[in-house]
Amino acid sequence: MSISLKDVEHVAKLARLELSDEEKQVFTEQLNNILKYAEQLNGLDTEGIEPTSHAMPLLNVMREDINHTSLPLEKVFLNAPEEEEGQFKVPAVLE
Repeated sequence: MSISLKDVEHVAKLARLELSDEEKQVFTEQLNNILKYAEQLNGLDTEGIEPTSHAMPLLNVMREDINHTSLPLEKVFLNAPEEEEGQFKVPAVLE
């Protein structure tokens, strides 16, 4: 499998990227080198190897839910850009 210049142009269009002709050539070459490197995996003997989604088993590590006292509002708002009446003040997002 290889990546053509047309493929790079198509992906750039989907990503809304404006690439120069030189950049298109460079990306085409780089992507083909990546695919060529990945093709080496086809040479590995994977007979008898079970497919896995993770190399190690995943376990949910949950901490104990403990109540803590909250920070005082004065400390909370120290790094806030703006505060008004005990609330974070942010720019309006609705018109």
